[in-house]
Amino acid sequence: MHKFFFGAFVNLLFMVGAQAEMLELRGELTQGSLLRGSVPAGSEIWLDGKTIMIGDDGNFAFGFSRDDKLTHQLKWRDPQGKNHEKSLILIPREYDIQRIEGLPSKMVSPPEAVLTRIKQDNVQVAQARAKRDRRSDFAQNFIWPAQGPISGVYGSQRVLNGQPKRPHYGVDVAAPTGTPVYAPADGVVTLFVPDMYYSGGTMIIDHGLGVSSTFLHLSKGLVTVGDHIKQGQLVAEIGATGRVTGAHLDWRMNWMNVRLDPALLVPKR
Repeated sequence: MHKFFFGAFVNLLFMVGAQAEMLELRGELTQGSLLRGSVPAGSEIWLDGKTIMIGDDGNFAFGFSRDDKLTHQLKWRDPQGKNHEKSLILIPREYDIQRIEGLPSKMVSPPEAVLTRIKQDNVQVAQARAKRDRRSDFAQNFIWPAQGPISGVYGSQRVLNGQPKRPHYGVDVAAPTGTPVYAPADGVVTLFVPDMYYSGGTMIIDHGLGVSSTFLHLSKGLVTVGDHIKQGQLVAEIGATGRVTGAHLDWRMNWMNVRLDPALLVPKR
């Protein structure tokens, strides 16, 4: 076994004999991270006892939540039927606290009349993220979907009008309404709704095996549900819709129901 660690980054290779059968794993060993890898045909993988889906090309992915435990067990069975095991130790993160004042009270604590609408929004998002096909578009090196200063970061705890709310699960790119939004990787559009209560114009792009990108607060969508899109393709425009204090893109990523930090997958700014 050969292990190479670069700070919080892991590149793990497991070689079997002279046939170069191997498990490859890459990503940052920290909370909020998406790890991606590949195995030969006929392999099986488990994380903490749960089966990890493998694409038809041998690629796979799994991720860790904002407050995930720090020790995980990765097990795999190679094509020869031999079992292997490796402990993954995550580096814990510290998160910023952001205080935002001046929001309309109905956007901080929504009135009873809109609770049904919010529930319907949540159902649509859950359905769009339920896709589990074996594409592995996520294996690409992701690019930033928009240009502009970073105005919000993953994991930060927001206090709105003095009331602590759920942590922020995306990275915010501040830019004027109409600024182009590009696909960070290949994928399939699974949702576009122009006006959700909290998130305004909302688009979801599925990257395969449960990995997805979500864009919030859009002013316009330029692709439709079912479209197969390519990395760098123009898909939307930044807006100031939903619960916002100014125009920006809120980019979020998921692996299944695990909320990930998109900034760990793109070049640092």
